[in-house]
Amino acid sequence: MLNIVLFGPPGAGKGTQSQKLIDKYNLIHLSTGDLLRSEIAAGTELGLRAKSLMDNGLLVPDEVVIGMIANKVKEHKHAKGFIFDGFPRTVPQAQGLDKLLQEHDLEISGMLALKVDDEELTKRLLLRGQTSGRPDDQNEDLIRKRVQEYNNKTTPVADYYNGQGKFQAVEGIGEIEEIFQELCKHIDALLEKEEKEDKA
Repeated sequence: MLNIVLFGPPGAGKGTQSQKLIDKYNLIHLSTGDLLRSEIAAGTELGLRAKSLMDNGLLVPDEVVIGMIANKVKEHKHAKGFIFDGFPRTVPQAQGLDKLLQEHDLEISGMLALKVDDEELTKRLLLRGQTSGRPDDQNEDLIRKRVQEYNNKTTPVADYYNGQGKFQAVEGIGEIEEIFQELCKHIDALLEKEEKEDKA
């Protein structure tokens, strides 16, 4: 089973690329934002717990998010694989995800990180702000803060997967199709490796 963590700062093009990868490889998209919204809409126990925290301006704790992912993994036991988008963001989340997948005899196949420099990200997000109507995409100081926050928090996660030999950086500047082909090259190599291991 192909389990990919797709990584990248706000504005790196994760949304666009994850959709293309899902279509090509027939993967289940696991975005924590979507998961939270759907569990809240369904009124599940985890959803209600998350909602009361969010209503009070608090962050949803890791175990709640991991619980939601666990539900999704159980629900799609026979899927070709998952693409994790926006998760894990911290090393404890990455460790929690590894533990959860191990319980199902699964593991992360690889982490693909879209690399885009801070100036380009700021430019992209300001542009997006003109069309998206999102206030957090219209304030340059806020954008720089978000990018800085991302860099500080997620570098250790990249190091964590690098330590497992699963980290791969991909240039996130260029034509959408070129970046997509680059991501596919890495995924095809992972699939080949998994096939070989299955036969061994």
